[in-house]
Amino acid sequence: MHKLLHSHHPFRIFWFSAIATIATLVGLAFGLGFDALFIAVILIIVEITFSFENAVINAKVLAKLSRFWQNIFLSIGIIIAIFGMRIVFPIVIVMITTGLNWGSVINLAFKSPQEYSLALDAAHPQIAAFGGAFLLMLALHFFFDDEREVLWIKRFERWFQRNSTNWAPAVIALLIVSILALLPVNEHHLNTFIAGVIGIATYSVLQIIIKLFERMKSRGDKKHHTSKLVVQTGMVAFTSFIYLEILDASFSFDSVVGAFAITTDVLLIALGLGVGAIWVRSLTIFMVRRGTLNSYKYLEHGAHYTVLVLSAVLLFGIFIHVPEVIAGGVGIILIGSAILSSRTRPQ
Repeated sequence: MHKLLHSHHPFRIFWFSAIATIATLVGLAFGLGFDALFIAVILIIVEITFSFENAVINAKVLAKLSRFWQNIFLSIGIIIAIFGMRIVFPIVIVMITTGLNWGSVINLAFKSPQEYSLALDAAHPQIAAFGGAFLLMLALHFFFDDEREVLWIKRFERWFQRNSTNWAPAVIALLIVSILALLPVNEHHLNTFIAGVIGIATYSVLQIIIKLFERMKSRGDKKHHTSKLVVQTGMVAFTSFIYLEILDASFSFDSVVGAFAITTDVLLIALGLGVGAIWVRSLTIFMVRRGTLNSYKYLEHGAHYTVLVLSAVLLFGIFIHVPEVIAGGVGIILIGSAILSSRTRPQ
């Protein structure tokens, strides 16, 4: 029993996810029937499958945070993920794009879910441009990092490192967003450009704030002759937490929109994707506490290649319908290949 309660044991990490899943599915089976239960299971699987790379990216950031902020990510972060990103955020987007008030959108969501789905779909170009640009910055920031020693696809990654500058990710992302905004097939020129620029700026500002606080903390540690492994606390940890939540929004909104292809029941979507989000967060904690990124040295690379693909899917999805299965399938192949390479290549 003592081993089961250890902070690194899978039971300790995944027990809440398991209980939340069982309680949700049992409640749906008795309350709405087995058809609702089946749909919820599909939504849970979709969320976990499509968000695995999110867990890998989150694990890298979360590993730098203190245990206190890791617990905040698991507790308050879950509430934000379920109610904020899967319920409130889509409602706010529909409010902004339709001009309706909060009560009207809530009424639309529960009484006319098909109309709500259409309103949400109408907002997709702006969200796709923001999310796509934000994730593009994330991927480019990783590939342009010339201090990164471990390379997976060496010829491709070395080109980025040879041409690395501080401003390269933002310039390339802005160029791509501008080209996509000007394409004749794009009917949302201005919205694409504005939302894309906001996505680029949001990522850049968050990175600047995180680095600023890290420098301030580092100076304080040197002043007090701190020799321990430095973890993020205080404002730098809070900024990283906000960064993680925006990451979650960028990864999750497309799955919210895609969920309406499975069902128009807003409650089912919130419950299914919400439970999936809980599993993704537990998986993130598991990776941090078991040192998965250290054991599988190319896993982070596979996740960032997947992010690059997802960014392209979001950006091109502004004017071309890209089936979700393509992004999911490519992501599984890339991450699976990264895991295989980590196991077979010599250390």
